[in-house]
Amino acid sequence: MRKIIAAGCLAGMLVPGIAGAANIFEKVGTFDGQFLKIGVGARASAMGGAFVGVADDASAVFWNAAGIARIDPDKSELSLNHASWPAELSFDQVGYVFHLKQIPGAFAVHARSLSMDPMVETTAYQPDPLVGTGRTFDAGMLAAGVTYARSFTDKFSAGVTGNFIHEGLAEYSNQTFSFDVGTLYDVGTLGMKIGMAISNIGSQIKFIEREAKIPAIFRVGTSAVILQSSDQKLIGSFEFSHPPDNAERLNVGAEYAFRKFAFFRGGYNINYDSEGVAGGVGFHFPVSVAGQADLDYAYTDMKDLGGSHRVSLRFLF
Repeated sequence: MRKIIAAGCLAGMLVPGIAGAANIFEKVGTFDGQFLKIGVGARASAMGGAFVGVADDASAVFWNAAGIARIDPDKSELSLNHASWPAELSFDQVGYVFHLKQIPGAFAVHARSLSMDPMVETTAYQPDPLVGTGRTFDAGMLAAGVTYARSFTDKFSAGVTGNFIHEGLAEYSNQTFSFDVGTLYDVGTLGMKIGMAISNIGSQIKFIEREAKIPAIFRVGTSAVILQSSDQKLIGSFEFSHPPDNAERLNVGAEYAFRKFAFFRGGYNINYDSEGVAGGVGFHFPVSVAGQADLDYAYTDMKDLGGSHRVSLRFLF
């Protein structure tokens, strides 16, 4: 009971920050590397991005590096993720989690990118969008990293990620490095977990003679099993995050599992400029004697920007 009360107090301390967010000076547009904020995975996104306290699959390399330590040490996991982003942009991510018998803990290699189709180059004297100068250009952003996580006790795990970041626009490009750290703790009551992570710890990036910082984001949240029986399970989660260039945010979500086969998810992104309600479904099925797979879909309402569709495919083998 004391643990439940303590968890409730923690939740109570997080919420007031949201109420005062309107009075905080928001440094919108002053940080580079905005694609680093885009959430990875249809499952997490369908739960409204409230995943730092769940983080139990390969997408944890984005949400909370400590989470990959919870993947079965006798298994490896491959995750493929795609999102259709506003303005006809594509966001893709791949992650692979594996274990080495000689070294305790889990390792992961992963990469994510935001890309666009080539566009026609135009000038003030050649403004025709179909012809232009006769040349095309494109733009893209890439982050590739390596993660290591380990469980230090049966309740506590921690992880760290090193990232290489690349940005390109036509003939211009630049690179930088960043780090992520995360922890995950099992409270021991109602399947409750508390997660905390800091992402994008790095230096400034210089692009076309102008320097800017990348957005280091602090996240803390929890998840708990609300309902569980032989063929049903309901998980609830919430998360508080503090971006350096905007007001504090709150994410809430839930996942209902039926017979470990069908999954129904929903969530809400609170105090976001362009993201609101989210939802999705998932299916778990065997693909071989020793292998299993998950196919997940998520939709996020992007308000005036339309909507974002995400599809994820995960293999555990």
